[in-house]
Amino acid sequence: MIDNPKQTIQWFPGHMEKAKRNIIKCLKLVDAVAEIRDARLPESSKNPDLDSIIGDKPRIILLNKSDYADAYATEKWIEYYRLKGITAIAVDCRTGKGVNAFIPSVKRVLEPVMRRNEQRGMPGKPLRIMVVGIPNIGKSSFINRMAKKNKAIVANKPGVTKANQWFNIGNGVELLDTPGVLWPKFDDASVGDKLAFSGAVKAEIMDPEIMACRLIGFMKESYHDRLESRYKLSDISGMEDYEILELIGRKRGMLISGGEIDTLRAAKMLMTEFKDGVLGKITYEMPG
Repeated sequence: MIDNPKQTIQWFPGHMEKAKRNIIKCLKLVDAVAEIRDARLPESSKNPDLDSIIGDKPRIILLNKSDYADAYATEKWIEYYRLKGITAIAVDCRTGKGVNAFIPSVKRVLEPVMRRNEQRGMPGKPLRIMVVGIPNIGKSSFINRMAKKNKAIVANKPGVTKANQWFNIGNGVELLDTPGVLWPKFDDASVGDKLAFSGAVKAEIMDPEIMACRLIGFMKESYHDRLESRYKLSDISGMEDYEILELIGRKRGMLISGGEIDTLRAAKMLMTEFKDGVLGKITYEMPG
């Protein structure tokens, strides 16, 4: 049996401060902010400081990797943000699913800005959107998907450093790819766990068997049928997490000399299959 200490993932305050400064500096150049989050963990995949950084600037939340998430839960999250006055849309930047809703959503959110531009005699002025998100959340994939093959960088923007890149995505909308990224905070150990499960942070920096046992604990409580079906297990409700890991290894024939179960190999397999959506569409957290 392995110990299960409250091992936590560290974040990087130096990187975070640099990213915050870059975002604050660029906010005056844009009309709105597009924040990318993981649809499977919409709250854990954000940086909590972003609310205060953005302030009253209009925001659109892109729930990425929605193809891996529980569709019912995603709808609940979209409604949750709607009640908070924030537009959220479900997308999958790998396949392009849902991204066509981005520009119409931008124009709905920024209708007052478009009206004001018309009143000032600038009806064709582009709407400028800053794209933000924590590492490995899909920011670059989204920008590449929206910019398509052109990847047209809009040059000669006043007050913009060379580290920033502007992309004209058509339909009167431009995207600003920020030079820094917001690192997540791990004040709550469960946030680090969820980000490791999803692949947003490298699970290799944690003990794979500990992470697999934590994952099994979550699955046992919320999606036990997926575990039982995938690995051909009987009722696991009364079993310890490590016992289930051993059973998974045995079912997959992961044995080493002497017939001992290779739980490290089983743990890595479980984490990979979970991250890649093999176990089905799963959401780690619900509104409230």
